[in-house]
Amino acid sequence: MNPLASIIMSSTLISGTLITLISSHWLMAWMGLEMNMFAIIPMIMKNNSPRAIEAAMKYFLIQASASMLLLMAASLNFMYSGQWTLTEMNVSMASLIMLIAMLMKLGMAPFHFWVPEVTQGTVLLTSLIILTWQKLAPLAILFQITPSINVNIILTTAILSILIGGWGGLNQTQLRKIMAYSSIAHMGWMAAVMIYNPTLMLLNLLLYLIFTFSAFTILIKCSSTSTSMLTMTWNSYPLMVSILLIILLSMGGLPPLTGFVPKWLIIYELIKNTNIAMTLTMSILALLNLFFYLRLIYASSLTLFPTSSNLKFKWKINTPNKMYFLPTMVSISLLFLPVSPMILMLS
Repeated sequence: MNPLASIIMSSTLISGTLITLISSHWLMAWMGLEMNMFAIIPMIMKNNSPRAIEAAMKYFLIQASASMLLLMAASLNFMYSGQWTLTEMNVSMASLIMLIAMLMKLGMAPFHFWVPEVTQGTVLLTSLIILTWQKLAPLAILFQITPSINVNIILTTAILSILIGGWGGLNQTQLRKIMAYSSIAHMGWMAAVMIYNPTLMLLNLLLYLIFTFSAFTILIKCSSTSTSMLTMTWNSYPLMVSILLIILLSMGGLPPLTGFVPKWLIIYELIKNTNIAMTLTMSILALLNLFFYLRLIYASSLTLFPTSSNLKFKWKINTPNKMYFLPTMVSISLLFLPVSPMILMLS
């Protein structure tokens, strides 16, 4: 891709998200989301294949539909209340339409179908952007309209997202689809606690971004896009695969790793608000995610491919690329549990 075009698209992508984050007017928030959408579409089509064009078309259609619903909800709210402020969503119908629009943009159930297909149709780096950066602006809008959201709808959506995010990833062999279903499940956990404690939602979002960034950085380094390719990487990058193993366990919420912190605090918050049945259901469904993470771990770390040679590792060592942020991200992904009591006091 042309470097100038890449700079323009990246700056537009960042500017669109920042405009939505700092805006208090619905039209400004909508404009930021539109900039965000039109900047990511050329990135999706970077490898110029039919699959990438199909993924870009699916992404455009779902995001354009969500933007139309957002404008409709903002206009309806303005018609009845006379103002365009994000935090003043007083009309129940407008709040419901806005919630549906944000669920479509986030790829949460029952509007989750586009997420695995779009992430599978593009390169790993663009998939990382779709699953991390593209979540910030819709979550910021949801964070601001939290007081007007229908509790029953958002909790039902959260349970469905956790169920589909775990169930859909069980039989997948493509790593991008597995990470997409993992993203759907994590969005469900965030939505479940958003009503009761939005601060915990932000904590879960921060840790999710760190987990996903660390995992995708290793996958990009190893050039692995499927389970079979991941099986072969142990011979080239044994340390990277070992780190990926522990990161996946942390994403599954296994103590004493960092991923246990948000799940523990969310379960504590839901129990405090007398949602015992929902807490039990979410805890059981989290085992589905942990299961397909363990499948990846088994394929990448606990098996070696059959060979007729006695040499299991490559004798030629390639010059590694500098990954300055990876040690910090991995450390946070694995060793954050001791500070969780302080987080609980702050939340």
